[in-house]
Amino acid sequence: MEKIILIGDSGHAKVIEDCIRSQGGIVIAKLDDRYFERFCEDQIIKGPISLVETLLTDGVKLVISIGSNSIRKQIVERLSVFNDKYATVIHSRSVVSDSVKIGHGTVIMPGVVVNADASIGCHTIINTNSVVEHDCVIQDFAHISPSAILTGNVKVGQGSHVGAGATIIPGIEIGVWTTIGAGSSIISNIDSNVTAVGVPAKVIKREGL
Repeated sequence: MEKIILIGDSGHAKVIEDCIRSQGGIVIAKLDDRYFERFCEDQIIKGPISLVETLLTDGVKLVISIGSNSIRKQIVERLSVFNDKYATVIHSRSVVSDSVKIGHGTVIMPGVVVNADASIGCHTIINTNSVVEHDCVIQDFAHISPSAILTGNVKVGQGSHVGAGATIIPGIEIGVWTTIGAGSSIISNIDSNVTAVGVPAKVIKREGL
C-alpha cells in the first residue's frame, strides 16, 4: 500500500485522493500553508508545508495537489526533494497504453484515455475524461482539463493549460506557458506565453499586454 503526502488541500486534492485510493494507496497527510500548526482530521495529518521534512520518511511519497501550473512548479522548486520521492498517480478507471511514458509527480484522472507512444512530463495533470492520442508530447507542469481532446502528434509546452472541452487537431504545437480557452478549437500552432480562445481559436492576449 503506497503512502502519499499531498501538498495542497483543496477540491483538486480531493480528486487526487480518490485516484490514490483507486490504486490501493492511502493519503497520510494534506499539507497547506493556510494551516499554521499540525493537527489530525479523519486520520489524516494536516498542517503547513514545512511538515514535509518530518513526514517524508522511507516508503512515503509526494504529490503536488495544486491545480495552478505555476504554483506547482514553485512548490517543487521550494521543496527540492529527489525525483524518486514523487508518486505518479493513475486512476484505475483510466486507459493508458503500455507504450506511454509518464513523468514523476503526474496525475491521470478517471476516464482519461492516453494512447500509444504518447509522452507526458513531470508534475502534469491529465484531467477527467480527457483524451491524449498517439504520439502526443505533453511537457512538465502542463494541465489538460476535463474532456479536452488532443488528437495525434500534438505537442503541449511546459506549463501550458488546455481548457475544458478544447480540441486540438493533429500535428499542432502549443508553446510554453500558454492558455487555451475552454471549448476552443485549435487548428494552427499557438505561440508561447499567450491566451487563445474561440472556434477556431485566436490569440487574444500576450504576456505583458
